[in-house]
Amino acid sequence: MSNSLDIKPVTYLKANAADLLKHINETHRPIIITQNGEAKAVLQDPETFEATRKAFGLLKLISMGEEDIRKNKLINNEKVFKDIERKIRNNEK
Repeated sequence: MSNSLDIKPVTYLKANAADLLKHINETHRPIIITQNGEAKAVLQDPETFEATRKAFGLLKLISMGEEDIRKNKLINNEKVFKDIERKIRNNEK
């Protein structure tokens, strides 16, 4: 977001909302909205927003896994597969 075109005051947003929406959906670059010279919001296209949300979700899962490793909360993969197989057999009955 080093491009100064990606920073707009809220008054510009009010006057040019349709143009800004078109711009972010074509470029997939977010626009920072400022108020009184301070960043107050980010306007982003839905596709990029969803991709970012999914990426953060994966990072959170990785972080949780790393924390489990640090705390030695580990389960042998053989035990996991045996438990799954047992549950499947029990559901088939």
